[in-house]
Amino acid sequence: MTETKNNNGLKVLAGLLGVVLLGTIIYTVSLYQDKKKTEAVMTQEKQLVVEDLNSLKSEYDKAILESNATNEELVSARDNISKYIDSVQNMKADISSLSRYRRQVGVLQTEREQLLRQVDSLQKSNTLIAMQRDSTYTELEKQTVFNDSLVVQNTQLADVVEKGSALNLSKFNVDAVKERSSGKLSSTNRAKRADKFKICFTVADNVIAEAGDREFYVEVLDPQGNVLGESYSKTNDDGASVTYSKGTSFYYENKSLDVCDYISKPSGDFQEGNYMVNVYDEGLKLLGTSKFAMK
Repeated sequence: MTETKNNNGLKVLAGLLGVVLLGTIIYTVSLYQDKKKTEAVMTQEKQLVVEDLNSLKSEYDKAILESNATNEELVSARDNISKYIDSVQNMKADISSLSRYRRQVGVLQTEREQLLRQVDSLQKSNTLIAMQRDSTYTELEKQTVFNDSLVVQNTQLADVVEKGSALNLSKFNVDAVKERSSGKLSSTNRAKRADKFKICFTVADNVIAEAGDREFYVEVLDPQGNVLGESYSKTNDDGASVTYSKGTSFYYENKSLDVCDYISKPSGDFQEGNYMVNVYDEGLKLLGTSKFAMK
């Protein structure tokens, strides 16, 4: 009787152990399946985070390419996202880490919007500056052309004024004369009788010429082409020179002016033959020439 009771107790205990073992197996299998599901969900969430980060990085890449100049803030933000992608891909997924990166993705998206607005504003500003610069450059070109035109016009005007202000002769006459004891001068064409040459010219009126002291240069050439008188020399700014017999000074007041001067005969008599007289202004411009013969 006692043995039968012991056998029944063992059977009950074995049954209880079997139930506990079965429950443990079922619980272990359930935990394993839950872990697998959790890992699958974590992996999926991790992939979604990586995709969001890659999407942000692509948008930054596009913004950097479209920017006319390298924007350091955009490049720095893109590089930070690349670091986040590497971190997420290499980390062991857990709810806490994924939640933190999810929040960071939201922060990065907000930062991207702000940066892109700034970049857009800068691009519009740069476009406006470029338009203003081009407009200014165009105006400068126009002004340069206008200034060059003014320089040409002023140069031409200066040439016209210079030419217009030059003095000219309206009359020019040369006469051989003999001075009588009374002081009266009488004309003669005899070389032995002549005492001097009387050279007279009329300076024409010129309202734009500068009034003041002037000097013309008289050159008298004998029949052999020699210069009569003291033979002075004059050189102008262009390097041209002339040897003249006498300088004749006068004061010009923009009105027609008669001027006369004399060239005395040399130590001997005047030679017979053809003489030529030239008159030059202060710049050695030839104003007039006269020829005459002595017998």
